[in-house]
Amino acid sequence: MEPSAARGRAITQAEEETVQIIEDRVYAFSKDNPPCYTAQPGEVLQFNTLDCFSGRLTDETVTMKDMDFSYNITNPAAGPVYVEGAEVGDVLVVDIYDIQVADEGTIATDDHCGPLFEGTDYRTKKIKIEGGMADFNGVRFPINPMIGVIGTAPDEGAPADGFVGNYGGNMDNKLITKGTRLYFPVRVPGALLQMGDVHATMGDAELCGTGIEIAAQITVRVNVLKNFELHWPVLETFGPAGKWYVNASAQEYNEALVCASKEMQRLLMNITGWDAVETYMYMSVQSDVEVSQGCEPCEVDVSLRIGTPKLSEFPVLIPQP
Repeated sequence: MEPSAARGRAITQAEEETVQIIEDRVYAFSKDNPPCYTAQPGEVLQFNTLDCFSGRLTDETVTMKDMDFSYNITNPAAGPVYVEGAEVGDVLVVDIYDIQVADEGTIATDDHCGPLFEGTDYRTKKIKIEGGMADFNGVRFPINPMIGVIGTAPDEGAPADGFVGNYGGNMDNKLITKGTRLYFPVRVPGALLQMGDVHATMGDAELCGTGIEIAAQITVRVNVLKNFELHWPVLETFGPAGKWYVNASAQEYNEALVCASKEMQRLLMNITGWDAVETYMYMSVQSDVEVSQGCEPCEVDVSLRIGTPKLSEFPVLIPQP
């Protein structure tokens, strides 16, 4: 399927009637998680997700101080799904067809997260969603639902859903929205795709540690790209301003920046034939670095993305399945 078709394509009635609903939930990315479903390449799936609090902040009188917010019981992800034919060394391709959110979301603060944590207390704020708009103290603004947690199983370890790595996870990239496409390195048979932690809207860096956390239904199509080397997740956006984004993370900003830059440089060199220095020069004038998740101090690594425009003069950065 061409990228433009993925971006604007509507789900057919036949697909809508047969779409598999994914509602099983896990709290870590692990090769040992038993899959709840086996999908075929090209299949459309619907992931039904809870908010990152698992719905436990029921009203504004309940705060994160009142509950266990350890990472082993937060950020529940729907899945995992085993994708037939996805083998180690392949790439899992995920087209985001739709994200439908509930009619109310939650913003919450604590006393130890984000740049303004000193002097910030525990507080919960409920945000009504109506007609595609959020209402914050009478200020209305459009929502832009995005997926905070999405990825595949790493080949070792079992990182909690709230953490981020080269398998994806809690990337909190606000550009992972309806009409985009994601590419994940496959490190275990079947890839084991899972997702959750939807936000009705969120600013880059997620300063206080939460966006408008909300339950959602995510509709995606999965595909497999065979035998393509990929070290970090890549996001593709479409339209006149379409770009390729490498998503990387590390405990420190500089390390995350190096990881993302090296991967973007490698991918660009593959399609342009330029050497490393020429590619580095090009990136300096055409690539942008944006911080997705940076609410330090925080246990979660810094998550960032480096984006570069699509080049009509060369092949696509990643071949299409």
